[in-house]
Amino acid sequence: MTDSTPLSEHLFTVRELDLAHGHLLLSGPDFDFDSFSDIADQLLVCIDARVIEKELNADLHVWIIDFEGSRLLLKGEHYASALWIEALSSADNDALAFIATLLPRQSGQLC
Repeated sequence: MTDSTPLSEHLFTVRELDLAHGHLLLSGPDFDFDSFSDIADQLLVCIDARVIEKELNADLHVWIIDFEGSRLLLKGEHYASALWIEALSSADNDALAFIATLLPRQSGQLC
């Protein structure tokens, strides 16, 4: 790690990769409405992605992100503290599968 954030705050794991539906379900630090951006930014650093656009709904954060040329949706629902990445098309499933290899399975390793 090259930044000043403690390693223990970089905890993101893969809960499930569902290519049939184009979803990568993640576990990470708990977040609320106000802290989603901080958590999401940490995830983007872990996977080396960047934000294209941010949208905020009543209880759902939706960010369009770029990961190595693929446009994906990063979503966070703060009431359930649910975090996931969606492919915009089936052509982006390879990007989801690759991201899943960058993060540990839910066994508890750190990103």
